[in-house]
Parts: sequence; C-alpha cells; structure tokens
Amino acid sequence: MAAYAKGGLRYLHKLNAANIPAELIQKGQNRVIDASLTLIRERAKLKGELLRALGGANAVASLLGVPLGHNSSFLQGPAFAPPRIREAIWCGSTNSTTEEGKQLEDPRILTDVGDVPVQEIRDCGVDDDRLMTVISDSVKLVMEEDPLRPLVLGGDHSISYPVVRAVTEKLGGPVDVLHLDAHPDIYDAFEGNKYSHASSFARIMEGGHVRRLLQVGLRSITSEGREQGKRFGVEQYEMRTFSRDRELLENLKLGEGVKGVYISVDVDCLDPAFAPGVSHLEPGGLSFRDVMNILQNLKGNVVAADVVEFNPQRDTVDGMTAMVAAKLVRELTAKISG
Repeated sequence: MAAYAKGGLRYLHKLNAANIPAELIQKGQNRVIDASLTLIRERAKLKGELLRALGGANAVASLLGVPLGHNSSFLQGPAFAPPRIREAIWCGSTNSTTEEGKQLEDPRILTDVGDVPVQEIRDCGVDDDRLMTVISDSVKLVMEEDPLRPLVLGGDHSISYPVVRAVTEKLGGPVDVLHLDAHPDIYDAFEGNKYSHASSFARIMEGGHVRRLLQVGLRSITSEGREQGKRFGVEQYEMRTFSRDRELLENLKLGEGVKGVYISVDVDCLDPAFAPGVSHLEPGGLSFRDVMNILQNLKGNVVAADVVEFNPQRDTVDGMTAMVAAKLVRELTAKISG
C-alpha cells in the first residue's frame, strides 16, 4: 500500500494481520459504499422530483460536499471545508441574493444533496482507487436527476479528477475547463502519489476528459509544471503577465463544440490578502473582483463546477476566507442555474 494512504488503510492492515478473511472485509466495505451512494441517490432523487414538480428550471446548482484532505501535500484542513462553506452561505451576515439578482433561497436556483462520507469510507480501509470511483458515482447520481447540476465543495484539489471524469462520462464527451489556481496541479505523480492534489489535472488530461484547459492565476509553477502543460496543450496564464492577458480572460467564450464548460476554483488563486485561509499562501494573486470579472463575463454553458482548497484551520481572520469561498459558490450558482 502507498505510504500516503494512512488512516483507514492502517486499520485494514490490522485486520489483515489478525487473519480476518479478505472476503469479509470486502463485504463490509461494499455495504458502507452502497449505503453512502444510496443516501446521495435518494437525496438527489427527492430534490429532482420536487424541482420538476415546481417547474420553470432548466438547470439548478446542487451542492455536493466531498470532505477529502488526505491527498494534500502540506495540510489536510480542506477536509473540514464543506460545512464551513455552507455555514457562511447561510450565516445571515449578508443577504441570499447573487450579484445578478438570483435568490439562493429559491430551490430552483440552489439545492443541496449533502456530503460524500469520505472519512467513513476510508475508515473501512477503502483505498483511493475505489474512493475516487465512489466520488464519481456520487456526481453521476446527482446528474441523473434533471435539472440538477453538481456544484462540488472540496476538499483538496484531488477531487476534481473524479468529478470531471464523472461529468464527461455522464454527458458522453469532453468539456472545456476553466481552472483558477496559483498552481497548475499537473505533476505526473507528486511525491509518488498519482492522486495528489498537485496531480489532479494530469489525471484529467490523460483521461481525455477535456478539449481545452485554461489555467489562470498561476504564480507557483515549476519546470515540470511547464513541461506537463506543453505535453497536454494547456493554456497557462501566469500572474506576471495578467495585465497583458486581462482583456482576453475577462471575455472568454468556451464550450462550443463540446459538452459544456467546467469551472474549478482553487481558493488560493486569490492573493492571500483576500483569502488567507488556504494551505499554500502564494502572494501576488488575483483580486476577488478579478475572479468575479472572469467568471461573470464568461460565455458558455456551465455544466458543473467545484470550489476547493479552502482550509478552515488557517482561516484565522474571523471566518474571512469562509465568506470568500461562500461568495464564490453563490456566484457560480448564478452561472450554473437558469
């Protein structure tokens, strides 16, 4: 077993050492996975039925939490982010209206199907190969209930791989991806971990899930990151040239000829002055309004999105970054719902 898969796999090792039959362990793992998927399925089915009964919605953003942090190369705090983001969305310190006037309290704009129980699954000794499949299957269950579209709350950035994979498999073809991040997350296998949060987009590109990948906000990129970008034909936009690229990035048109647009927002795309509650503080990033201009001016059919890498354990300024993450979710909701 790989060294990075600690926690639940240590428990599995103890069971193996105690000569517990592998078939018994497998049956138990299958029951936990089936129960987890059943909960997501039934929640999504209920929300879908209610929305279809209400009518008048072609697409509705549906929150799905994936509280996974163990694939982070530095701190694992992003596992605690989904409930903090939800709390910030509904905390009452601001109203529930998006900047273009959509009301989040309207179930035809935003709904919620809960979290994938990542830690409970890992505690049963389930490895990352199966866990990634569970995440993909959970996303597909949401997409099966028209008009729901997944808006995923991470978690570290490793979750983007199973989510994008599920979206493209369910839609039957590739998408264009707008990826906002300080880092390209395209190492082949960072620190030997093919599922590292720093390797998610290598897995995505290898799988043929994306036609165009645009990475915006980069300012911590190694030679391997540049080489991998060239290998996969990635369009990498670094902060050192942002003033030159601004007009292009604030007038993007994506998704024509493919199944739509996927947006992945790593909160550390923002300068730490705007979002200090992240694991990797990289000065020189985007302002919050830069991000809003890019997202709000984007033309394209947004079929799914994620917000990742918010670390509540580093959010020491009165929940400031939680509110930033919540605002990102609110405005992505407006982009998805229609």
